[in-house]
Amino acid sequence: MKERDKGPRIRKVPAGDNRQRLVCPDCEYVAYENPKVVVGVVATWEDKLLMCKRAIAPRRGFWTLPAGFMELGETPEEGASREAWEEACATLEIIDLLAVYSLRHISQLQLFYRARLASPDVSAGIESEEVGLFSFDDLPAADLAFPSVHWAIEHFQRVRDAESFVPFRNPPGHSGEMNRGR
Repeated sequence: MKERDKGPRIRKVPAGDNRQRLVCPDCEYVAYENPKVVVGVVATWEDKLLMCKRAIAPRRGFWTLPAGFMELGETPEEGASREAWEEACATLEIIDLLAVYSLRHISQLQLFYRARLASPDVSAGIESEEVGLFSFDDLPAADLAFPSVHWAIEHFQRVRDAESFVPFRNPPGHSGEMNRGR
């Protein structure tokens, strides 16, 4: 952490800006608060999809795709691969970008990639209760953790054999909020 990042902060509109920011009253350093980037994969082995049952909050006990917050100093693809390893001890090859989802209510930008598992040998990492390879007909659809997991699986199924396509985004009218029906 840099020395300037340790000082006191007040909320004010800095010179040349039009919204309140966290600003050091001594040196005028602006500490920007930016959206968080989540990276994940829709990873397959033959015709089966890798899913992880969450061992941590939020949504502990619900199924998800391998995904999590991107770390400083890594590319989105590296982050998605790292998350697959951390959650499912899975080694994979990123194929291409599947979708970019914007979850404004929690200030997240989510990037999901299509990926191919290097082998079917997967096991639960520290953030997962269990992992599994599911046929698309046997997915635990009623127990999926987040709206974006539903979206990514649906979008993947639409382009699973496509050579190229335009990456998807939020379905029309959907913000990703869990308790508002959309």
